[in-house]
Amino acid sequence: MPTASAATGATMRKRAVNLSLNEGLVAQAKIYTGNLSATMEDLLATYVAQQQQTRLTRTQQADAASMDWNALHASAGSFADEHSTL
Repeated sequence: MPTASAATGATMRKRAVNLSLNEGLVAQAKIYTGNLSATMEDLLATYVAQQQQTRLTRTQQADAASMDWNALHASAGSFADEHSTL
C-alpha cells in the first residue's frame, strides 16, 4: 500500500474526479490558492497519512492489550476455570 507522501509524487498518475463542495467555501479557498486541485491533493494526502497512523496506533494498542491478557492468563489462569459446571 503506498503511503500518502508517495501518492503526491510527480510520477503518480492523476485522475479526474467529481467532488461536491460548498460553493462559498470553494470561492473562499480560491482567494488563498491558485491551484485548488493541488491544495486538495495535499490536504487529502495529509488526511490519509493521519488515518493510516491512527489505524497503526490502534492495532499496536490492541496487540499490546492482547499480549497483556495472554500473559495474565498464563500466570493466573482463567477465573472461569474455578466455576466450571462440568
